[in-house]
Amino acid sequence: MNVRDKKYKTIFLVLFMLFGTHMSVWAQDSMHLEGVEVVSRHTFSDIIPSQTLNAKQLERLNSLNVADALRYFSGLQVKDYGGVGGIKTVNIRSMGSQHLGIYYDGIELGNAQNGQIDLGQFSLDNVEAVSLYNGQKSSLMQTASDYGNAGSVYIRTRIPHFSTDKKDNFRAKLKYGSSNMLALSAVYERKFTDRLNLAVTLGTLTSDGKYEFRYRRMNADGTVAYDTTAIRQNGDVQTLRLEGNLNGLLERGSWNFKAYTYQSNRGIPGAIVNNVWRREERQVDSNTFFQGSWQQDITDDYSFRVLGKYANYYTHYQNRDTTVMMVDNRYRQQEAYLSTTHCLKLTSWLSASMAYDVRWSKLTSDVYTCPEPYRWSHLVSIATAVSLKRFGAQFSLLYNNTHDEGKSAGNGVAPIGKMNKISRFTPALFMNYYILRDKSLSVRGYIKNSFRMPTFNDLYYAEIGNSNLSPEKATQYDIGMEYHLHGSSMQEKPGRGLTLSLQTDFYYNDVSDKIIAYPKGQQFRWTMLNLGRVHITGLDVEAHTAYAFSHNLTASLKLQYTWQKAIDVTDEKMSYYRNQIPYIPLHSGSAILGIDYKAFSFNYSFIYTGERYSQQENIAYNHLEPWYTSDISMAYRFKLGKCDARATFEVNNLFAQDYDVILNYPMPRRSYAVAFDIKL
Repeated sequence: MNVRDKKYKTIFLVLFMLFGTHMSVWAQDSMHLEGVEVVSRHTFSDIIPSQTLNAKQLERLNSLNVADALRYFSGLQVKDYGGVGGIKTVNIRSMGSQHLGIYYDGIELGNAQNGQIDLGQFSLDNVEAVSLYNGQKSSLMQTASDYGNAGSVYIRTRIPHFSTDKKDNFRAKLKYGSSNMLALSAVYERKFTDRLNLAVTLGTLTSDGKYEFRYRRMNADGTVAYDTTAIRQNGDVQTLRLEGNLNGLLERGSWNFKAYTYQSNRGIPGAIVNNVWRREERQVDSNTFFQGSWQQDITDDYSFRVLGKYANYYTHYQNRDTTVMMVDNRYRQQEAYLSTTHCLKLTSWLSASMAYDVRWSKLTSDVYTCPEPYRWSHLVSIATAVSLKRFGAQFSLLYNNTHDEGKSAGNGVAPIGKMNKISRFTPALFMNYYILRDKSLSVRGYIKNSFRMPTFNDLYYAEIGNSNLSPEKATQYDIGMEYHLHGSSMQEKPGRGLTLSLQTDFYYNDVSDKIIAYPKGQQFRWTMLNLGRVHITGLDVEAHTAYAFSHNLTASLKLQYTWQKAIDVTDEKMSYYRNQIPYIPLHSGSAILGIDYKAFSFNYSFIYTGERYSQQENIAYNHLEPWYTSDISMAYRFKLGKCDARATFEVNNLFAQDYDVILNYPMPRRSYAVAFDIKL
């Protein structure tokens, strides 16, 4: 089949799914516009509930970006390379960041080059909620790709609300802190009609990236190798973020169009090794995407949704250090995506859905030895949902067909080998049962197969990539329970009340054909191979309680704990057989305490990460000490003319602990920040 035939085949499949499919399901999606919540007629509760931080909780944390907020979710490990501008990626239940899908207003963020999304580029200024779903989201009105990940993070931005007599909203925030960090943001919202509004968000951040840290390393015999205090260098960052959202209401439907751009120029401090304290690496990023969605209820029983996106990501990496080989490389990724979902309510208790996604990704660079691959992915999902009074279940089956093509470093087609075409079916089954009639106590469980495709770097990176790699596969098992208490502590005193929620999950993951870098004989020569196998056993516990002492005084507490044993079972002959894999702690947890009294609010947040190992062998030389951080903030709300204003003072790493999230990438000691924001 030639290229033209493939294009026509793709167009035919898209048109068929858009106009020829007549299957549907209860939809969970909702939309807020003009103070009215618009919800699809077809509603279906989550079988596996999410961990969620809403706008108020995010505001309390005073986090700069999404990555900072995700640290408070159980089962997630955030890799932070330090400082305001340091790259931040997230790992779910020890399976790797490539198994976690990141969705921005319902559409997945892609990175075919290395499979990692830098969450530091997404601000919380206009975010309504951040949610984590283990396994997958239970809504049937979702894309086919939603069924393909081992877990998903959903970032939902704010849709404007307008009071009756207003057509404009404006919010601005200024934050200044340690490392000469200055963050400015503004949000403007405009109501054109009752069915159409616009929201524009602008944000900028600058910092010199300098902070004091202690560098202490031990020799294998226990003696001190290094112990000194220094200033982190080459961590400066300048970013600019602009986002526009146009939101509309239809008769029995809604639509949205989003334009997003992120520009950054930052130094890369690098690892501190061999007594080298300063690097000459820099990275410039220019990321832009456009996306849109349209959801419509055709009848009381049939709904559909269409999503589309185009993204262009540009990276310029330089290493100007004359003591090593100088590098000046440019990379460009392009991505086009289209999805359609059709949902049908079959009976009062049974629904079904079908979704089709097509995605095209391409990577080009000026590196002479690298090919220029592009990837076509076709995903088709079918799902059914059962909803009885006390029992709910969802079964889904995803078909993924992916193939790569591209030009080699010279001419012709790259030797793609087995990756020329990969086809896989991955099923999943989720169930939930309410033990008590008031649905305050439930048990749930799921079993799911998933896999992640090798990235372009895994397959084609010069002298390292292996074009014969197979997908990395995972089988997940989970069983858990949830308890909710909602009630008033003293019925005779309105305004007082206690709420409590508790959920716990025990899980087991089997990851096979794990893609790892392996030496191939010559020094400094590595290749990617399917050599790894990991068994992961874990326990996640999350509790949240809130108590209203009166109308003026409320308190809330959120706790999470994770126990995780992730062992390498690749080869029993290896010295690290059944050792804990690198950077995964056995114990970790967090706590968030919030107190509100009249116009004052106080917040204390705590994060703990237990001992880990930096390499595969769990020996003393690779051992990393546990670390914890305590952050506090105080805020005061007041009127400034006709504006609602808020002033905040915060202290991060209150006890100035010295720690590394990643070995040799020291994190800041105690830091301070003040913030001021207004709403008009």
